[in-house]
Parts: sequence; structure tokens; C-alpha cells
Amino acid sequence: MADLYGQYLNIKEEVDAAMSEVIRSTIFIKGGKVTEFERHLSEYQQSEVVACGNGTDALQIAFMALGLEPGDEVITTPFTFVATAEVLALLGLKPVFADVDPGDFNLSPAQAAAAITARTRALLPVHLFGQNAPMEELLTLAGKHGLHVVEDAAQSLGSDYFYSNGETRRSGTLGIIGCTSFFPSKTLGAFGDGGALFTRDREMAAQIRSIANHGQRVRYHYERIGMNSRLDSLQAAILDVKLRYLDEYVAARQKAADYYDHHLEGMGDLLLPERRPWSTHSFHQYTLRTARRDDLQQFLKKRGVPSMVYYPKPLHLHEAYHYLGYGPGDFPVSEKLARTVLSLPMHTELDEEQLEYITATIRNFYEF
Repeated sequence: MADLYGQYLNIKEEVDAAMSEVIRSTIFIKGGKVTEFERHLSEYQQSEVVACGNGTDALQIAFMALGLEPGDEVITTPFTFVATAEVLALLGLKPVFADVDPGDFNLSPAQAAAAITARTRALLPVHLFGQNAPMEELLTLAGKHGLHVVEDAAQSLGSDYFYSNGETRRSGTLGIIGCTSFFPSKTLGAFGDGGALFTRDREMAAQIRSIANHGQRVRYHYERIGMNSRLDSLQAAILDVKLRYLDEYVAARQKAADYYDHHLEGMGDLLLPERRPWSTHSFHQYTLRTARRDDLQQFLKKRGVPSMVYYPKPLHLHEAYHYLGYGPGDFPVSEKLARTVLSLPMHTELDEEQLEYITATIRNFYEF
């Protein structure tokens, strides 16, 4: 599903030199490479950047910074990784689910609007698989009801959003706060854990930085309740090297996705990923839909082709979230997607021979 070692070999000298520089400096926590990486990512994103320990921490820090009260409601999607709802529950907030669009898997503005109550305080869209949610509609909805918008951009770093007025913004910089992850398989991935928050509000950035550092701006002066969440210098050094290649990585994924599109179009009952006019797609995953998902996955496995199901069960059906009172049938689109989605290999090192084998194997499945 990912060839991280192959990617490393292409930039080995730069990565090794950067890691050696950190070791020589002995600046392993804060400062040094972390500061450099934050500055370079800030230039790329055109926003303030605060690095942290991982993407889940980024989400928790974001909602701590907003100062919401226990019991406040946050509308998000049930078709995503658990971290999105998990941090809300940990903070005493109430995750309120709204269904997704069946074509791009992202939060539906109409469904989000229907879920708003007097206790709603924020929207938390997830830019799933690398394509931005319909942010202009969601931001308009939020403005109408006085809500915050926090973006889960863990899978979409490197994609752009196009406003109807012609303005372009980087994914993660449209809401009050954006959150991302540097999990190794991400488009910009570390050699371990890492994350970051984005905001265009400097005072908010200072508050976020304080929360991530035990609630202090000045050492040993604790102005708020915080946490300990930091990106270590070795990971920052690696990410800083990879950041130079991020646009190339995205282009490589897009090229692989175009190959899949061309060779899988019209095959059997396959539904290919839909592209939206308001967003580029960084293709963290290339995700198909088919009613024969399980059979196809087994067929691929027997012929040496990996695949993954993201996500096999919507969050509202997991035991941990039964307390929210949802049940089967409440979010039919998410539930159908969980039964029909299948992600194919997608990474920067895919070559035409591999892509040809993958698509030919799928063609053989449908010809049986």
C-alpha cells in the first residue's frame, strides 16, 4: 500500500545529512530543526504553523484553544478515523454525526445543517482521502449560525481549495484552525509520529503554541491548562527535507490516480473516486466503490495486490459511541460506503508496471 523505503532511497543523502545535523547539534526538543520546519511549512501553507506530537493531539489542542464547554456539540462525520470523534469525547464535548456525500465521502452541508441545535458550537469536516470538503458552503453555514470551523486535514496536505471568487487556499487554512498528521504513510510523512496545526490568526497561533507546551508562553509561567505535545527534532529534520518534494509527491499520486481512472473506467460495477471542481486531490488514498468489495479484495490478495478498507464500520456503530444514541440506518450513506469501499495501492513510488498489474488483475476479476 505504501513504499516508504523506496521513497527514502530517493532522498537518502539529504535525509541522512539532516538527521546527522540534529545529532551533532544535540537539540532534540524544540528549537533548531523544529523551528526551521515550522517556518518552511508556514511559507508553504501561507498560515501560522505550530508543530505537535501527532494528528490526534492537533485536534485536541484545537478544541482546547476554542474554549468550548462540556456538553457543547460539534458536528462531524461518522465515516472517518476515530480520532475525530475521540478527542471531542475526551474533552467532554458531544460528537454529533451528519452523513457524507456518496461521491467524495466528505461531510454534506445539507446533512450538517439538519444536525444543528442550540448547543452546536463547531463544525469539524474531514477532507477524506485527500480531497477538500465543500468548505465554502460549510463556512457559509457556520457563519449563519455563529459556529467555529475546524478542519481535519490529516489526509489532504498538499491539496488546494478554490473559492467561487477565484481565491485559492491551501487545505487546512480555511477554517479557524486546521489540523494535520505526519503519520509515516501520509503524503508528507515522518519516520514516526508527528502533527501540526494551522491558523491565519496570530493570537490563536500563540494560544495553540502555549497549550501544546503545558499552557505556558513564558517558561514556568502557566497561563492555562495545557498538554505536552511536541514534534521532535529528528522528525522535523526529515519532514523539512520531504517538504521540498511535497508538490512532486502529490503530482506522482495524481499521475497514478489518472492511470487508475483511465484503465478502470466502465469496468464492472466499479465506481471511481469523484473529483470536485472546488478542490484539487492529493490522493492520500485511491478509493473505489463496488458491491463485490470483499470478493474483489480476496481476489487481489491471492494475486499479491494489497488493498485496504477505510473504514469497515462507521463510528456511530462502534461500541464506544453507542452512548450517543445512534443506531443502524441513521447514516445510510456512511453505512453503505463502509460495505463497498476499497482502497488500492497509492504512493509516490508506483511505476507503470505495477499499475498495469494492479489494473489487469482487477480486469481479470470482472472477466471471470
